[in-house]
Amino acid sequence: MIGYVLRRILRASTTLLGTTLIIFVLVRVVPADPAVSIAGPKADPETLAAIRKDLGLDDPLAVQYGRYLWGLAHADLGRSYMTGRRVADVIAERVPATALLAGTSLALGFFVGLVVGIGTAARRGSAIDLAVLLGTLVGLSIPTFWLGHLLVYAFGYRLHLLPLGGFGTLRHLILPAATLGTLHFFFYARFVHTTVGGTLASDYIRTARAKGSSPLRLYFVHALRNALIPIVTLLGLDIAALMSGVVLTETVFNWPGLGRLAVQAVFNLDIPLVAGTVLFSAVLVLAANLTVDLLYGVIDPRVQRG
Repeated sequence: MIGYVLRRILRASTTLLGTTLIIFVLVRVVPADPAVSIAGPKADPETLAAIRKDLGLDDPLAVQYGRYLWGLAHADLGRSYMTGRRVADVIAERVPATALLAGTSLALGFFVGLVVGIGTAARRGSAIDLAVLLGTLVGLSIPTFWLGHLLVYAFGYRLHLLPLGGFGTLRHLILPAATLGTLHFFFYARFVHTTVGGTLASDYIRTARAKGSSPLRLYFVHALRNALIPIVTLLGLDIAALMSGVVLTETVFNWPGLGRLAVQAVFNLDIPLVAGTVLFSAVLVLAANLTVDLLYGVIDPRVQRG
């Protein structure tokens, strides 16, 4: 097990190093001058040159990349061009709002979708099974921003039951969490139905049924455990994606999360903040992949031997 863990950590570390290089190159090839973003388009050439020198933008790229890695090693993502604050502090302020929205919506969508998916898989071919599959197909075609605007119009504007947007109370959380949770429900209900349905056709399930296993144990223990690997994979990636910020949903509901922060950084040409948010998202994805890899070894010991 130790060797398995070390191999996965080494692979994740190598991927992270390559990711930093890609981010560094991408933000340097953006056709925008950070000095102009800071001083304004009417600044004189001498002022712009002084800003570039102060930021180290005149140094060779290899020197800049080395300085970038040195800062990352000390948890320093640089300072925002617009506010002068540490990028790490700005990101840390937005994480709680994103984590609250991501955790609530994913919990609702995943657990309800899991129960519905297993329930319909146990009744394959029935009228309720076909109705749920058709409903999930239609639901997966709904754009996130359209559903968000629809909920805002119905429950905020017309019925005046919930706030139109913002952040601060439980009532502000309901609509954005319902938007994301509904779409995750459609996805997981269909995916779990397909995955568990294939497992229920296995020989060991027929054997367990013949031995008199209760339906609850048959579906939620025998069938679900052997279908967990693809489900855990998607769940881990969804957690990373949601924690990186949901741009459309956060924009529709004026939610102060990482998604809106990234959009604001792009519009302001705040390169350190753009690089910081992208790197933070990449780290989340790598951490999710590493966690999923380690869970593979727990769920199915054969993965470690492989």
